Amino acid sequence: QVQLVESGGGLVQTGGSLRLSCAASGRTFSTYVMGWFRQAPGKEREFVAVVNPSGGSTYYANSVKGRFTISRDNAKNTASLQMDSLRSEDTGVYYCAAVATPSTIGFLTNHRRYDNWGQGNQVTVSS
Repeated sequence: QVQLVESGGGLVQTGGSLRLSCAASGRTFSTYVMGWFRQAPGKEREFVAVVNPSGGSTYYANSVKGRFTISRDNAKNTASLQMDSLRSEDTGVYYCAAVATPSTIGFLTNHRRYDNWGQGNQVTVSS
């Protein structure tokens, strides 16, 4: 298991940027797939982005492709989500998640596949 602690959420205007960070405990961070999900009030948790254990492969939801960038630093046990050109529909609670699996990351868009979760961070985009 790995414990995840997020930081970096907040309030930003439309078109602005925010960077979310996820710090992981444990010595096996580099073996985990890392994902980001978000949940708006009254809606289901939805996939945002995922990165493979080495950091060499990423996959994005169509709604954020070209605006968000997921990355990781295995030496620092951290994963990040850079969010640019933010829109009001990006508002929600953002969660980082981790799973140890050999699955291709394109198949890891369902939040039920993940068994380690951060506490969630509110991101609010105002117009």
